[in-house]
Amino acid sequence: MLLHLPIAILVAFSPVAVSDAVPKFDIVRECRFEGGSTVEFDRCSDDEGAALRELERAWAQFAGVDKSTCLSVATVAGFASYVELLTCLEMAREANNTDDNPRGPRARAEFHPMRSAHPGVTVGVAPK
Repeated sequence: MLLHLPIAILVAFSPVAVSDAVPKFDIVRECRFEGGSTVEFDRCSDDEGAALRELERAWAQFAGVDKSTCLSVATVAGFASYVELLTCLEMAREANNTDDNPRGPRARAEFHPMRSAHPGVTVGVAPK
């Protein structure tokens, strides 16, 4: 769980501005970076193009905070991926709209990992 802490810190201080339009990435550069044969390049291009079309269709449905966070994650080290951006946004949407989150989106923001979910219950101590 602490592995995500550096990403969370970087995202919190990220100067990435999120617009109402899907960001433009260089798919050719991304797919060339992955290397491989022309078949792999074509597959990468097809995957990135499909993700871009899905993002263009659903962009307005994603929360602004999730867009900003996922844009930072999807553009690490100067390379950008529509597949990573779409995956991140879909995961964020699912995390905010689960059945165990009855209070609606962002209710999980109140979760404190160091606080017991059941007050009065001591975890890790055997009864005497």
